[in-house]
Amino acid sequence: MRIAILGAGGVGGYNGAVLARAGNEVQLLARGRHLEAIRSGGLQIAELDGGRWVARVAATDDAAALRGAELAVVTVKSYDLDAIGRVAADLARHGATVLPLLNGVEAADRLEQLGVPRQSLLGGLAVISAERTGPGQIVRKSPFNRVVLGELAGGLSERALGVAAVLGAAGIEARASAEMPLELWRKFVFITTMASCCGLARTAIGPVRAAPMGQVLLERATAESVAVGRAMAIGFAADEVTRVLEAVRSMPAPMKPSFLLDVERGGPTELDVLGGAVSRLGRLVGVPTPVHDTAVAAIGAALGLAG
Repeated sequence: MRIAILGAGGVGGYNGAVLARAGNEVQLLARGRHLEAIRSGGLQIAELDGGRWVARVAATDDAAALRGAELAVVTVKSYDLDAIGRVAADLARHGATVLPLLNGVEAADRLEQLGVPRQSLLGGLAVISAERTGPGQIVRKSPFNRVVLGELAGGLSERALGVAAVLGAAGIEARASAEMPLELWRKFVFITTMASCCGLARTAIGPVRAAPMGQVLLERATAESVAVGRAMAIGFAADEVTRVLEAVRSMPAPMKPSFLLDVERGGPTELDVLGGAVSRLGRLVGVPTPVHDTAVAAIGAALGLAG
């Protein structure tokens, strides 16, 4: 399959590399020194087990060169989505299916606002920890690499099954889901809990869990996100809060969500699409969200953001 990867960071770079290794015609959209390094020496991949390999994958900074892709995978952070949206829209107009693998539950809607036709979009989520550590260098930090994708309106389709098959053949644990809105919200609840609680505490999940009232904080943050989703007709299981808290308890104590890493770096963050989205959507449907409201206010103030 001819595949364009819009965002050659950890997630996009790693999965682009494995897709190219499997024989797909992959092109990465990259810039600057990262682009130069990929062109000159390939993508240098470091695996969790210490193994290393090099992916010889095409890369370009010319968006027009990506036209003709059958699949455009969007893997930028949400704060870069506006800049990449016009590229995705152009590729969709030239026949590509657009698959966003971003945090939050609003990426597809935002891409549609940026010009990607709704019928060209699939819903998608990625579960992997991978980081671009330097120009042309990607480190995988998790034993898992999962992608769930499906139609935004629900139901299975041949194109979703086909894309999942291509990803699976490359070694990615990929699954087409008939319940994509629910899948997106399930991940959203987990990452908003982690982001807001670790962001407020400015520490990894272990100290949050161990702190006085830490378990209460985690439970309340989870319950807020679930309540907002239910008010928006998301069909969560009756024990959804318990299931999310079990997942949070299973995380290694030193684990920091990517949101907190962005906060610590002092650059842009996904505050608006994580805790900010819980607060915003909660107001829309009349569900109180005091934990996420507090996180947005406190973290926003620390970052110098204006309301």
